[in-house]
Amino acid sequence: MRTDDWHLTRDLDSFLTRAGAFLHSQPALHTVPLTVTENLRTLGLHIYGDEAPQFGVLERDGAVRATFFRTPPHRLNLTALTAEEADALAARLADLGQRLPGVHADRGTATAFAEAWQRRTGAVATLRQRQRLYRLGTLTVPRPVPPGGPRIAGKGDREQLIRWHEEFTEAVGAGTVRDAAEWADARIEQGGITFWETPDGTPVAMAGTTPQVAGQIRVAPVYTPPHLRGRGYAGAATAEVSRAALAAGAQEVLLFTDLSNPTSNGLYQRIGYRAVADFAEYDFT
Repeated sequence: MRTDDWHLTRDLDSFLTRAGAFLHSQPALHTVPLTVTENLRTLGLHIYGDEAPQFGVLERDGAVRATFFRTPPHRLNLTALTAEEADALAARLADLGQRLPGVHADRGTATAFAEAWQRRTGAVATLRQRQRLYRLGTLTVPRPVPPGGPRIAGKGDREQLIRWHEEFTEAVGAGTVRDAAEWADARIEQGGITFWETPDGTPVAMAGTTPQVAGQIRVAPVYTPPHLRGRGYAGAATAEVSRAALAAGAQEVLLFTDLSNPTSNGLYQRIGYRAVADFAEYDFT
């Protein structure tokens, strides 16, 4: 295929006009680009970094076949591609002299692009994480429910949210995708974080949700400080935000897990989440 089948732009509105219907056609598989582009549209183009985001659309025979986005300095994010399509994109970006830190996509696409990028640039691609995307089926609250209850985080919780966001990103090795203070302010405004509190009002875990886009809401992040784990707090918080997402009218409630963590994968399955697809992240050096 031709590398110029890919239409590249830094104009978000142009990208959404061209690719919006395609992204909405599979909300679960496209949950990350849907959520990120909605954040860019509503919160500003520089919430993930100082450099302008880049977008791409693959069109063949007048129809959108795939998309990508990148919010520098973060990884390239791809929708599903064949090996040939991944190679053509790698060739196009390499010819433009772009330097990519990595890629995130469904497992087959991520692997194909990583291999193509190695061939085209000589960079070393290292598998960083294997992930599984889950969709909520029948919600089941894990028993026993720990003492206490849920509370939506408010303005008085800002410092707690900043601290836990920093601890979470360090624990999962994700690096800073957004400034912690900006993240906390946006989540407070959206009502997007729920604490599980002990009976004396002490927060012991948090679970968040993304804004609803195309009928889907994604649970993220879920965090319990290390010294409080193993007591059911994360499961209770996750079940509560999942219930609230359904009550808000979400047609699909989704979440990603790290496949190297059997505890979290088992927990989410007990709550009622069922596997949709496997994803992968590669780092390029």
